[in-house]
Formats: sequence, structure tokens, C-alpha cells
Amino acid sequence: MTDPLIRLRGIQKHYGDYHALRGIDLDIGRGEFFSLLGPSGCGKTTLLRVIAGFEDVTEGTVAIGGSDMTRLSPNKRPTNMVFQSYAIFPHLSVAQNVAFGLRKRSDLNNEARETLVEDALDMVGLDGYGARAAHALSGGQRQRVALARALILRPKVLLLDEPLSALDKKMREQMQVELIRLQRHVGITFILVTHDQEEALVMSDRIAVMFEGEIAQLAEAEALYRRPIDRRVAEFIGVMNFLPARANGDTVEVAGLGRMALSELQSQATTHGDPVAGFRPETATLLFDGQSHDGRVAEGAIAEVVYYGDMTYYDVTLDGADRPVRISMRNVFGRPVLEIGARARVAWSPGAVTLFR
Repeated sequence: MTDPLIRLRGIQKHYGDYHALRGIDLDIGRGEFFSLLGPSGCGKTTLLRVIAGFEDVTEGTVAIGGSDMTRLSPNKRPTNMVFQSYAIFPHLSVAQNVAFGLRKRSDLNNEARETLVEDALDMVGLDGYGARAAHALSGGQRQRVALARALILRPKVLLLDEPLSALDKKMREQMQVELIRLQRHVGITFILVTHDQEEALVMSDRIAVMFEGEIAQLAEAEALYRRPIDRRVAEFIGVMNFLPARANGDTVEVAGLGRMALSELQSQATTHGDPVAGFRPETATLLFDGQSHDGRVAEGAIAEVVYYGDMTYYDVTLDGADRPVRISMRNVFGRPVLEIGARARVAWSPGAVTLFR
């Protein structure tokens, strides 16, 4: 990235004896949809508030657009923030809420303000809602009002602090798509804080996974999912099956899967002891009656079945393994769902297996 919009260097944040951020170095590009992902308490919201100016840094620098913002207050930074609670004023109309950020713009007359408000509402799909009372809106509509109020100020960076967490599953999935569309339309940098792995994978150009105040891995969504840097990231991003393994020269023996050459694997751990082998549920498949497979096949017994309509998740205890692995199968019309206790054949490929410390 030759010319990042945001450049963080050596960011440290202490709250007394608690070390919230530990030497964060990070570049975020212009027009990028960037996510900070991690469990509660990992420092992602603190880092977002540092960029916004709501938190002072103990050490380090924050630069936006090539200018040092480290000691500037939030209202002097080219950023705006959408909070988790939306912070909508219930006693004001939708238009009054959206126009609230313009109250200090003395260069705008009433007609210009109304035009900006109408454009902002149209941008978030609320055209014609200006006169409606804010307290009468649904959760998804309130979220759109909060977005319009932030975007009307034309910030260089929009900061989103878990904005979808209060919505139900169906509305959350719909708003994920809407936010992607909106970000592409306005062309500004979005920085999202979330603990929802699926949400980050769906929406982001790049994701920084954080643990204990540090960035464990920074990568594009697909690379992060397919090639996690260590077991901790692999366990946090999606579902990963782990089986004990024993390395021996240029081969490895994996419980339930058998022996394979290290050169066949997706990636190899550098370790002095025995590694653990991991693979994603969708990279293996169950073979039903009459099906054949040219690759590797393991056998085992169905330990659990979880039916989701379009998908069925099978927990299979492979012969020679002491723990079940999860296999995800898309349901096909006419194909039965296997029962607990049934014998199963599992087709898999060494290329989908990763070794971790």
C-alpha cells in the first residue's frame, strides 16, 4: 500500500496497570472496507476510539491523510462514528436527526440543508421518511438514520462500532449487503469493529484479527479463512477440525486420516514437537451409497447430526481418532440424512490439511 489514508505507528494504550493496546502498527487504504475482529476485551473498540480521537494514546502516532491527528479532538478529525446504540434522538424527526450534524454549518441556508438531508436519506434507502418520528422506526431503520447522519458530513473515514449487533439475524444479513453497497457508492473508508466472524468475512476487503491488544493476523478475508497463521486464529475464524498428529521426517501421521507427505499439505508448522492437523468442515465430504472417490477416504461413525434445512452438519468419529470431526454437507433433494450411529466414509484431500503448533 503506497499511500495509505490512515497510518498508525507504535500505538500503546494503558489504563493504569491494564495494557489495552500493545504496539499497534497498521495502514488502512483509501476507499477500503476494513474490519477489526476479535473477542470481547481484545482492544478492537479501543483502537477504533483512538482513530476517532475519543481515546488518547499512551504512546504512538495517528495520521490521517498524511496529517498528524494524534492530539486532535474528535471534531477536528475527518472521521465520523456510528455507535452500537445508534444514539438516535427519539423526540426529533428523522430529518432533524440527520441534520443534527449540520447545526454548526453557518454557510448553509435552509434549502441547502434540506437538500443535503434528502440526499443522505436517499443514499441509505429512506427517501420520504424525513417527517417520520424517530421513535416510530424499526431497528434497521434507526441504523440507516445513524448512517445518514454520519455520512451527511462527508467524512474521509466512517467508523462503525458493532452497528448490526442489535438486529435480528435476517435484518443483520440484509444490512450487511446494504453496507457493502453503500460503501462502494460513497467510496470512503469504512472501519468496522465486530466480534462476528461471518460478518467480517462477508463485508471486508481486509481484516485484522486481534487478541490481547495485538494484531495476530492481517489479511484479506479469503486468505484469513484459508490460511490462518496459527491455531488461535484458525479456531476463532469459522470452524476448524483438529486432530493430533505425529511428525516423522518428511511425513506426518494424523489420527483418523493416516500418513501423508508434508509436501502434500496446504502449509506446515515450524515446531520442535508434534503438531496438530486442522481442516475446515467443508473441505471433506461424506460418501453416500454408490459414490466413489479417487482420493483419500477415511471411515468412521456418525456421532451427531445437526439439520439446518439447506445444510446438515455431521460429527464423525473417525476410526483411530479419539474425537469427532465436523463435516458440512449441502442437502440435495432425494438424498437421506444419515442417522446417529451409522457408518460413514469421508473423502478428504491432504491439500486441505494445515499443520499447527
